[in-house]
Amino acid sequence: MRLSRAEYKEIVRWTDQLRPTRQCMKMLKEQFSNHSQSTLLSIFSLEYQKRTKRTISRHHAPDVTESHYQRYLSAAKAHPTAPVLLELANEVDLSPALMARIILDRFLQDLEGGVPSKTVLNSMLKEPSLIPDQILANNIYQCTINDCCYGPLVDCIKHAIGQEHEVLLRDKLRERNLSFLDENQLRAMGYDKTPDIILEVPVAVEGHIVHWIESKASFGDDHSHRTYLNEQFWSYWNRFGPGLVIYWYGFIGELDCQRDRGILLKDCFPTDIVTLCHTAQQDRLPQEPE
Repeated sequence: MRLSRAEYKEIVRWTDQLRPTRQCMKMLKEQFSNHSQSTLLSIFSLEYQKRTKRTISRHHAPDVTESHYQRYLSAAKAHPTAPVLLELANEVDLSPALMARIILDRFLQDLEGGVPSKTVLNSMLKEPSLIPDQILANNIYQCTINDCCYGPLVDCIKHAIGQEHEVLLRDKLRERNLSFLDENQLRAMGYDKTPDIILEVPVAVEGHIVHWIESKASFGDDHSHRTYLNEQFWSYWNRFGPGLVIYWYGFIGELDCQRDRGILLKDCFPTDIVTLCHTAQQDRLPQEPE
């Protein structure tokens, strides 16, 4: 889905009043019913992460952390079955999963008499039943399952979705009988930074030559696309030639402005692929590093 910058800004403006809960995502979908849930969630997640980066430091200030912890203890004592930690996170406009991490870290400091190891902290966030306090364990679990932007559950979902779309891309290429090397094959050859797909025979898409394809299971906004250009896409272009980026959940249409320089954006697998002469690709095929 290609969105104009004006359409994108309207969605972003509306997300400013939302919290990263699944209930809020339902409200967003009701407001923008013509857009897919996946696109809206990706936009909201990107915007909320920007917001969090601007404000997270204040929640880690010792006095603020202690205030959050004491408020949690008091509320949990008064209402042991209520989702008090989730409510506190929403009240102070902090991701529930990040609030859970702060409170669990503070709890373990008392329990262990010092700063807990990240291994222990992460394992308890992933599996709250390991927490030796049932009320806190329940609150951590509630925060994790209700957060749509952060936390171990979201990380697992994002990884699975990314893998799913890479498989989809490979399947589409095989359906077209296009010969390619995927990221795993390229890593086995010794490459540590490559696109998801290198085409062994180049193709043309909408009149533009494509040597490689990158799959992004996310929405392409200004910030993320600029970061990808600087850290990935231009290096791929320098090494392998012009390529195609698929933002499966859409992108801001105005960002598709590098076609003449060799980077094409699409929001789905192209249907008008034309295979080019094999010899045109010979100088671009990656060779095993010496």
